[in-house]
Amino acid sequence: MWHDVRALNATASGLFALTILACIASGVWWVSQRPMFNLRTIRIETISNNEELKHVNHLTLRNNALGRIKGNFFTTNLDAVRQAFESVPWVRRATVRREWPDQLIVALEEHEALGTWGEDGRLLSTKGDVFTANLAEAEEDHALPEFEGPDGSEKEVLSRYDELRKWFAPLQLVPQTLSLSSRYAWTVKLNNGMSVALGREQTSATLKERVDRLIGIYPQLVEHLPNIDTIDMRYQNGLALSAQGLKMPVEGAKPKSLIKKPTAKKPDTKHT
Repeated sequence: MWHDVRALNATASGLFALTILACIASGVWWVSQRPMFNLRTIRIETISNNEELKHVNHLTLRNNALGRIKGNFFTTNLDAVRQAFESVPWVRRATVRREWPDQLIVALEEHEALGTWGEDGRLLSTKGDVFTANLAEAEEDHALPEFEGPDGSEKEVLSRYDELRKWFAPLQLVPQTLSLSSRYAWTVKLNNGMSVALGREQTSATLKERVDRLIGIYPQLVEHLPNIDTIDMRYQNGLALSAQGLKMPVEGAKPKSLIKKPTAKKPDTKHT
């Protein structure tokens, strides 16, 4: 090799090139560490310019996110910055970008709470996300319906809630509580205090048919029983109910029938 002039020249050229690259890299690193590139400003914006942040304030951001930002304009890990801001209560999504020479632009999207989820104080957003935040702050915006269901069913429960609001609108009733059991049976409690068991869905139209059947007979029910506690709509051709002041007829009296009672038929769903 030592007698091969061409090989020696190639080796020398390679070493020289590596030396130049190392010098350039060192120079770039040295320049990037200059104080002029320290982060001086972190500007907070909203992802949608038409909206304002209601629950996220600068004090919350400083306590939860700003202290976790490391590095300068060049060395800051934007993904780590994004995660730091998304860990702040009420923040649904964050995007981060650099702006020359010493600024980060952080755009935030807030959760919009629709109601509570489960029994542990979490909130369900209008987009079907479950998140943790100050419950009192959410209650300042509006009354919070209560939702419950198996893990992963949040968006399904949200979609069903929107449908039930439309279905019960003719009666001027609004769902206040919506529960989906582990066996996927639905129960809704309305703003008049009445709880309605709708059961499981055999078909895509099952729940709608049961609600329509209830709406059709509801005026007759409340005319005779104004304080209904529960209604079970899982019967195929009738319903069962409990109400305050409902009394059994005395022996020998002929009872008035408001609805057709199922005879030997059982509810089409055994469990709620």
